[in-house]
Amino acid sequence: MPLLTRMLTAPLSIDVRRGAVADLGTLLADRRIATEGRVAIAVGPGQGDQIAEHVRPSLEACEVFRVEDGTVDAAVALGSRLRAGSYEAVVGIGGGRTIDATKYAATLSGIPMVSVATNLSHDGICSPVASLTHEKGKGSFGVVMPLAMVVDLDYVRAAPPRLVRAGVGDVVSNFSAVEDWLLAAQECGEKVDRMALTVARTAAEALLHQPGTIDSDRFLTVLAEGLVLSGMAMSFAGDSRPASGGDHEILHAIDQLFPGTANHGELAGIGAAFCYHLRATHLGDGAERLEEILTCLRRHGLPCLPGDVGLSVDQFAEAVLYAPRTRPGRYTILEHLGLDEDATRKAVQEYVQAHGG
Repeated sequence: MPLLTRMLTAPLSIDVRRGAVADLGTLLADRRIATEGRVAIAVGPGQGDQIAEHVRPSLEACEVFRVEDGTVDAAVALGSRLRAGSYEAVVGIGGGRTIDATKYAATLSGIPMVSVATNLSHDGICSPVASLTHEKGKGSFGVVMPLAMVVDLDYVRAAPPRLVRAGVGDVVSNFSAVEDWLLAAQECGEKVDRMALTVARTAAEALLHQPGTIDSDRFLTVLAEGLVLSGMAMSFAGDSRPASGGDHEILHAIDQLFPGTANHGELAGIGAAFCYHLRATHLGDGAERLEEILTCLRRHGLPCLPGDVGLSVDQFAEAVLYAPRTRPGRYTILEHLGLDEDATRKAVQEYVQAHGG
């Protein structure tokens, strides 16, 4: 009788706890990662240098490269240096931009990458997607998922609280992404990977009602694992669909039209809430989930309204109208409704009036 199995891509190691960085040298000694120990370390501004110095004594041969920003140019430059050095693996240490640039560089170089996250701002810490800026704005690029994942809660606690809380918005936005995927299946016959969908939704459910705040190790662990599961869901699907719907179309539009407005996770949370408002008012479904998401965002001090991130009703409406252009071919609640300029502005006004109190 044949054994029916499904092979799923997942990291060799996921380590989320206090003091996890202390065992990074042991992890890198795993011959599945680096046979001869020729490992490069890429660090960004912030805590990266400190962690690199902490692990350097445990590595016989490593070189530290600085990644100044999360641009395509910086990632390509790092990739060239990795190829020139014949490294077997690279460790990306830092926040989301550093991790994304290192993932892209590792993919260009054809070597595995170990992700060491110093904050929990979005699911890029363990996803097969890199969000990088270029001359025309910001784009998402398919990359190889990190081979191993380390989150040291001691370093996460030392990160700016805003960057840690932001991850909450990115995880709960999975709800919106999943609903958009199911909508695309219903309306367009798009194939849904139920395994990937389940993993993405489970990550969001685990976080939605999780007690505590970012001051709690228990909460930080659930948040970190939720971000990892979101990244794995995208890897299972071979696409960002399980964690990126109309919510992310809106955030990418804001990034392009009004750069520097807010960070990825904060905008993902607002985008998800607004998309559920559209579902509730136009499809008659999703009002309860909308309230759950808004309650969660408020509990963690995350923005819920356009004004919370400095955008007017007209600016947010402009971003919503532009949003479908950021993901051509993707079908979400935004494409389904196809609201014109006046209807979009009215929807944003109604959202602000209904939930601005």
